[in-house]
Amino acid sequence: MGKLWQKDYTLDSLVESFTVGRDPLLDRSLLAADCVASMAHAEMLGAIGLLGKEEYRDIIRELLALIETSERGEIEISPDEEDCHTAIENRLTASLGESGKRIHAGRSRNDQVIAALRLYIRDFLLTFQSECLHLVSTLLDAAERNVRLPMPGRTHMQIAMPSSVGLWLASFAEELLDDLLHAETAYRLNNQCPLGAAASYGVPLPLDRERVARSLGFPSVQNNVLYVNNSRGKFEAAVLDAGGAVMLTLSRLAQDLMIFSMPEFGYVSLPDEICTGSSIMPQKRNPDVLELVRAKTAAVLSQAHQIKTVLRGLPSGYNRDVQETKAPLMEGAQTALAAVRVMGIVLEKLTFHRDRLLAGFTPQIYATDRALELVSGGKSFREAYHEVSAHLKELESMDPERAVAAKSYPGAPGNPALDIARDRASAHASRLDAEQARVRSSIEKLIGRPLELFSTS
Repeated sequence: MGKLWQKDYTLDSLVESFTVGRDPLLDRSLLAADCVASMAHAEMLGAIGLLGKEEYRDIIRELLALIETSERGEIEISPDEEDCHTAIENRLTASLGESGKRIHAGRSRNDQVIAALRLYIRDFLLTFQSECLHLVSTLLDAAERNVRLPMPGRTHMQIAMPSSVGLWLASFAEELLDDLLHAETAYRLNNQCPLGAAASYGVPLPLDRERVARSLGFPSVQNNVLYVNNSRGKFEAAVLDAGGAVMLTLSRLAQDLMIFSMPEFGYVSLPDEICTGSSIMPQKRNPDVLELVRAKTAAVLSQAHQIKTVLRGLPSGYNRDVQETKAPLMEGAQTALAAVRVMGIVLEKLTFHRDRLLAGFTPQIYATDRALELVSGGKSFREAYHEVSAHLKELESMDPERAVAAKSYPGAPGNPALDIARDRASAHASRLDAEQARVRSSIEKLIGRPLELFSTS
């Protein structure tokens, strides 16, 4: 049956390949979301009298069958079909004839793909936030087990001041919690129903956009139909900005772990099951997973920038350029999600070595603490600073554990106040659980009772 826009001529094969791009492959991941959005659209068409009861029931039955086929990995989208939208309509038409041809009334592939992407992104962001919170919990649990274990604090990569393993681990947990604010913002931007926008300018049909939004679990309609199409890509970039913020945190954590696990440091041992080997050196245990987290951070940041660069200077209304935002979105999202998961595996089985950590406490690490002790005794800080600087060797008798414990106010090495981060994580988890339940209820209602939707009509 070919393309939805099929004309009375044949497209040049090279032009066809160039314009179709990777959509037939990428859209396998969107097919189920597109079917769900099509169910909501079909339900609305029935409600406004553009689909009969039997037609609606048949369409829903076929869409459910397509979702099941997709979940089994048995759907192929041919290059001739271009995308999942065409593939779905072709299969509906092949099965239902004229009824299948009615599904596209009141929409364009433009708002159709945006709807599928919004559902895909919503599912991703719910999962991504959940996995990030799991990683936060892993970090806080490890921090609690090592809450006052002394660790040399560093600035400029040189010995600085006494710190603790608990402070170091909890710092990344709190950073991730702040990163999740980006994800929440991206979620709110994305959580608007685009259907009804069509090709940017609406349609002369009495579409009930609010009804479609409710069916799909969107709390609101994206009102302005031109803005719907203008927002494609911007919301996707916001998603990758959120993923990139998390990746930046993980990259720094990965870098620290690689340094601290070097034999010259020996502060921590990485679990065997995350280390690869060398094809030539029998002794090697390589932290490749951490190196790749560091490298893939650049990829996610670049993919966000790639999307923004595609959008720069576009005129308003739909432009085919935005097709090129789909691949970086999907690839960047999956990369960020995988990175969060693998870092969880790494952190669950770290082993810290107390003797090597304490060995890092050379006398000069206590210099600032000693100067402040003198300040407590009445000296000016600058006088104390110079006195300690002239007598660094006299600091050898100071004790790492006492130095850590002396910094006892909330958020300091001796008291990272882990409960503050746990309370924040718990509050975020509660919001996330409620939203997941709300979305699940809406989708299950749409899919689970399709034959009863017109029972009162």
